[in-house]
Amino acid sequence: MKVLHVVGARPNFMKAAPVYRALARSGHEQTLVHTGQHYDALMSDVFFKALEIPNPDESLGVGSGSHAQQTAAIMGRFEPVVLARKPDIVLVYGDVNSTVAAALVCSKIGIRIGHVEAGLRSFDRSMPEEINRLITDQLADFLFTPSIDGNENLAREGIAKEKIFLVGNVMIDTLIQFLPKADDIFPELKDKLSLNAFGLVTLHRPANVDEESTFLPMLQVLDSLSEKLPLIFPVHPRTRQKWSAQLERCSPHLRVIDPLGYLEFLALQKNATVVITDSGGIQEETTYLGTPCLTLRENTERPITVTQGTNVLIGRNWNLLRSRFDDALNAGRKHECRPPLWDGKASERIADILTRLIP
Repeated sequence: MKVLHVVGARPNFMKAAPVYRALARSGHEQTLVHTGQHYDALMSDVFFKALEIPNPDESLGVGSGSHAQQTAAIMGRFEPVVLARKPDIVLVYGDVNSTVAAALVCSKIGIRIGHVEAGLRSFDRSMPEEINRLITDQLADFLFTPSIDGNENLAREGIAKEKIFLVGNVMIDTLIQFLPKADDIFPELKDKLSLNAFGLVTLHRPANVDEESTFLPMLQVLDSLSEKLPLIFPVHPRTRQKWSAQLERCSPHLRVIDPLGYLEFLALQKNATVVITDSGGIQEETTYLGTPCLTLRENTERPITVTQGTNVLIGRNWNLLRSRFDDALNAGRKHECRPPLWDGKASERIADILTRLIP
């Protein structure tokens, strides 16, 4: 079987890595295509090295642009690659523009599509990622869901049940594999950053970081919270460039640093008192690790992290953020929460299904 993987942003890398390794163990021929949707070396290259993913066979070098420009550019550059490579199936991951672009190309030329992390829904169509999820799931031939709510969403949308496979969360596969290495590097990282008790902040969604009316009040609240507990804030290069003056005026307790590699960030997540984020994947990782997570979004496509995990939706309610932050400081960590099939074997299930169903 010839499998082609499409990745474009760093969450894709964490999802593709264990699937790639599981398929390699079965002896399948594989191609890795990096669209270049995340083009900064700090946000991309470092993740390939940390996750032990081979260098991409094809790099499309798309870079930044509007959603339409980026999606169109990926489609135009991906089509010749997939026509030349002639895979039996193309695997796409998550909900980024690379995912929907590759799915559209494959659907028009008759190449089977497998969607890893299918069925997740925020029910908010103002989010570009929600549109990507909806379209990709309608086009995919194999839909690999991380949790039962994904199956329920797909069934409600009329997807044939024989296409849907509940396999578990491939990001947790990566977390479990690399957690011992993250533990090993934490003492050195702790000394380097002069850490004792600390919180961790990560923000990247345009709705949170692009507009002055949202980002600056949010930054002010984070700055005040850092007086209670020092906060480590790895900042996306684009965000740092846009708000450099405001970030420089923050308290020294709000530590603005460059983006971290996967192992370093995982080590901080595990050892943080609390994580403040707008990332979907981090909601999942903190749930597995048992770290309190405060999500600066009104909704989540990963509701299992709220119902079974450590996640609390904050939105832009700054009083709620302060209250829940204090709760995390006072109550300490919860027990580790592990939803069904978040056991490190999701990628093996995907490999077994594809090996069995594709000649």
